[in-house]
Amino acid sequence: MEIREIMAQQRAFFRTDSTRPVKFRKTMLNELANAIRRNEQAINDAMMADMNKVPMEVYMTETGIVLDEIKYHLKHIDKWMKDAKVRTPLTHFPARSFVSPEPKGCVLIMAPWNYPLQLCLMPLVGAISAGCTAVIKPSAYAPEVSKVVAKIVGETFNERYIAVVEGGREENSALLEEKFDHIFFTGSQAVGHTVMEAAAKHLTPVTLELGGKSPVIVDDTADIAIAARRIAFGKVLNAGQTCVEPDYMFIHRDVKENFIYEYRKALEEFFPGGDKSDMNVIINDKHYERVKRLLGCGRTVLGGGFNDERRFIEPTLLEDVNISDPVMQEEIFGPVLPMLVYKDIETCIEYIKDNDKPLALYLFTKDKFTIKKVLGSCSFGGGCINDTIMHVASHHMPFGGVGASGMGCYHGKASFNTFSHHRSILKNSFRFDLPIRYRPYDENKETLVRFFLK
Repeated sequence: MEIREIMAQQRAFFRTDSTRPVKFRKTMLNELANAIRRNEQAINDAMMADMNKVPMEVYMTETGIVLDEIKYHLKHIDKWMKDAKVRTPLTHFPARSFVSPEPKGCVLIMAPWNYPLQLCLMPLVGAISAGCTAVIKPSAYAPEVSKVVAKIVGETFNERYIAVVEGGREENSALLEEKFDHIFFTGSQAVGHTVMEAAAKHLTPVTLELGGKSPVIVDDTADIAIAARRIAFGKVLNAGQTCVEPDYMFIHRDVKENFIYEYRKALEEFFPGGDKSDMNVIINDKHYERVKRLLGCGRTVLGGGFNDERRFIEPTLLEDVNISDPVMQEEIFGPVLPMLVYKDIETCIEYIKDNDKPLALYLFTKDKFTIKKVLGSCSFGGGCINDTIMHVASHHMPFGGVGASGMGCYHGKASFNTFSHHRSILKNSFRFDLPIRYRPYDENKETLVRFFLK
């Protein structure tokens, strides 16, 4: 079916109000969960083919997290859909006020390649929960997962409700020419500009989940062994191809050598005997060559190996890097971690403030003053104190960027809110009709207005 035809059918279906009842939304969420479970082996096979991603990591970062999101929405959707009573000013007596959520309409979800299942279906859960119809555009860079997403959606939903459009740039451009009621895009800042420009032509609201260079700071009070293990986890996960991966590190000069030792030890625990055959590979040749070039920055103190045939890059620590080096000028999106040595926390704060607002920030410290100082000075999407990545896996907190790292948020109730319009409604009564607001105005009326509005 052509994109124009899909859009016409989805608009017509949305106008029937079939997507609005809570029973329909719950049924569709359950259908999606069942389809994911039925196709779990196909998902695992596709992830292995595209990224060498092992089943445990697939479930932890893709399949399982989506199923858990569905469960959370099913538990709370009744409450989210209810009108919320709010206070009404005395000047509006005898009216009552409430806020009523309604579905935005036909939405577009454009997903990237790095978490090709999760970042298609997590936003979709929010769209279904909010009562929208949706068109999903998976990434062509993960072709096998794209096929599985199309299979899951195709066998579960009618295209007039939820459809998948596969393909590359041509299909992306065609979709962006259409008028949607909301566009949800996850990807690079460069493509984010294109999406926002296209949306502006139709005055379409957008959610942009982008990225950037997310810093990690390790001070001299931190538990270095645990810090090294948790930072290594964040760098090795998905071979560093994570929008919230710890991109570069400020390490206090007094603990640098100990950190290198503990980082090496953590990697030895992760990969017994040095066998890294089950670690993710870089998604394609273009990105592999880009990340491999970054290995030439600074001096390698750990790792640095690569395999052209597999597109594999070993977890790597770099030191003596310059701020002007490419590894510090672009988002790494790979298992390479450059270290910058510091003495004063102000050095870290000023550098972070001088650059684009990151999607994430990670701080390892036991010092309450340092926590207060960093959180009170640095702007970023979200993050962790004494951990990495894990804030993303909570349904109870919104996830999103700020500034160059994105706009809008989702996960849990924030997903429902993203795809809903919250109408403010005042319901008045015919029993009274206070004359104070009507002309002719006089001093007595003005006195009353000033009293109530002071």
